[in-house]
Amino acid sequence: MASLQRLRMSWEDYLALPERPRAEWVDGEVVVSPPVSPAHGAAVVALGARLRSALPGLQVMTEVGVWLPGNRLRAPDLTVVERWPAGPAVTDVPVLVAEVLSPSTRSEDLLRKSTEYAAAGVRQYWVVDPEARIVDVFANAGGGWEPLVRVDELSRTAEIRVGEHGVVLIDLAELVRG
Repeated sequence: MASLQRLRMSWEDYLALPERPRAEWVDGEVVVSPPVSPAHGAAVVALGARLRSALPGLQVMTEVGVWLPGNRLRAPDLTVVERWPAGPAVTDVPVLVAEVLSPSTRSEDLLRKSTEYAAAGVRQYWVVDPEARIVDVFANAGGGWEPLVRVDELSRTAEIRVGEHGVVLIDLAELVRG
């Protein structure tokens, strides 16, 4: 299993990097992720299609840069915003971000990034775990996450309200294989 790499790098050097490999800029460090698995990629595509269909008034994007407080540029697997970004990265607070867990990025997504998203005011955080076959949805409760919905083998579907924007029907079988 490949792991995350952290490299000290200036903002200017970060901007000169190619689009691949996938990299985020955090406090003067570049966090480089290994390529994703087929299960990860399929989950991102399926969830993105579901969000776009259920929330037609919103913009749904994959791996776009999102500016967060503390000089951080993160790239969630999916970002949902109310309006199209004016520049090369999202500067508005997202309606929701979603991360699909991989063995190499699991702790980064669940510990570091989730805390940063909450502090930035992201309204919902969706976590898809293809290995465990679980989808967790959290609501921002004043800078921390409150569990909203869990979709798993016992409860395979759920309707999730995304503020005033609409309701998304989640079916575990669509998001995870096996």
